[in-house]
Formats: sequence, structure tokens, C-alpha cells
Amino acid sequence: MWGHFGFSYIGLIYLLLLFIPNGLWSRNKPIDYHPEDENRVLALLEKVGQVGCTCAALIFRDYNLRPFSPWSLFLILSFLLMILYEIVWIRYFCGDRTTASFYRPLWGIPVPLASLPVAAFLLLGIYGRVIWLTAASVILGIGHIGIHLQHARSGSLLKHRRKGK
Repeated sequence: MWGHFGFSYIGLIYLLLLFIPNGLWSRNKPIDYHPEDENRVLALLEKVGQVGCTCAALIFRDYNLRPFSPWSLFLILSFLLMILYEIVWIRYFCGDRTTASFYRPLWGIPVPLASLPVAAFLLLGIYGRVIWLTAASVILGIGHIGIHLQHARSGSLLKHRRKGK
């Protein structure tokens, strides 16, 4: 429940799957990206969740592979969500790199670049039965998904305002 200390190579893989495309994005932001003032509470929750997820993913060995059990299904589903996350990044980098493509849903999943990795880390925490990663994922989700939804809605509102003029 609390976690067993030790290095997690699965946690490292997940963090690499997360950080590499984000690093590429920082050099290839949407051409029409104009971040507005973010909600300070959501931004704080996002930062706390990011630090918590990063630390918990690396310092608990409970996510490393073990013999198959019903708990393994959480790891499999978590990994599939990370694969979808990478597909959304490929879609973005191969597309027109606009805010609309950045926040575009995937098969009904809203703001997939925020919701998919949060859900993947949440399921990884459940698989490892580590309360710290599970809690950090929830905190991250509130902040990160909240900010993405805020940006996506403001972009939609701006489009509608322009069309109405």
C-alpha cells in the first residue's frame, strides 16, 4: 500500500515517454499558441502533482514487472494509454501544429495530451499499489487536465467570437 523503496525501471520508462515529447514540444509550440493567465490553484496543483509523480515513479520498485496476476491488467491498460499518448504526439508533430490540433480530442477523450498520461500514471500507481503515485496522479490530474481544459475552452471561445464578427 505504501510502497517499497527501490529504483523502478518501469517508472523511468514512463517518465521518458512523458518528457521526450514534451521537450520536443517546447521547441515546436503551436504556431498560434498564446497562453493566457492560468488559474494559480490549478498551476500549483499541477506542479505538486508533477513533482509527486516524478519522485514516486522512480523511488518505488513496486511498478517493476512481476509474475502475471489480475493486477497486471492495470499495468497493461496503463501502458496502452501511454502508447495512445505517444500516438497523439505523433499526430500533433505531423499535423499543422496549431492549438486546435494540440487540444483536439482523440476518440472522444478530451484533451488527450493531458488526460492520457495522468490516467496512465494513476493506473500504474494502482498496479504497484503505491498510494503516493495514486494520490500524486489525482493531484496532477486536477491541475494539468484543468489547465488544458481551460486553454482548450478559451481557444474555442476565441474561434466562436471570430466567426460571429
